[in-house]
Amino acid sequence: MNQNSEIVLASGSPRRAELLVQLGLIFSVLVTHIDESRIEAETPPDYVRRMAVEKALEGWKISGSGLPVLGADTVVLLDDRILGKPASRSEAASMLRMISNGEHLVLSAVALAQSSNRPEVLLNTTRVTFAEMPEEFINLYCSSDEPLDKAGAYAIQGQAGRYISRIDGSYSGVMGLPLHETSCLLELAGVLS
Repeated sequence: MNQNSEIVLASGSPRRAELLVQLGLIFSVLVTHIDESRIEAETPPDYVRRMAVEKALEGWKISGSGLPVLGADTVVLLDDRILGKPASRSEAASMLRMISNGEHLVLSAVALAQSSNRPEVLLNTTRVTFAEMPEEFINLYCSSDEPLDKAGAYAIQGQAGRYISRIDGSYSGVMGLPLHETSCLLELAGVLS
């Protein structure tokens, strides 16, 4: 690996930063603000890819550093319904009740911008199975801040992880940054070897 490589992470997510540290990367963080509204008739995979691309491009525009900019987006998909970040504790509790004792998909896209042209983007899909979460746990969990800034109202690496009985796919993708896909993009860009 080239220790002198550097990228920009277009995300304020501490989990994404932790995962880049795991790859041994030198990076800076730049928080972007884009319109995250879904376009009518846009499929969930297309939506999450577009969000990752727009974050990477916005980061490229703002950064002005000439360094590659990594953008990412993650959504929870339950029966073709996107569960984003809950707007309130009661919405978080409602989401947890929906995913309790069942399966859902986590779609996590990553994009790497190296110019103002459309960046490369890769998508990871992971199936997550939850055991039944007791109402007491849901209420206690939602009294904390943990579910409030997470797609689907949970963090796989947090307290809700105790009820995840199975994952088919990428643990890091559920955290918000699929390491395999991220590494593939960084290798193509010459950042990782």
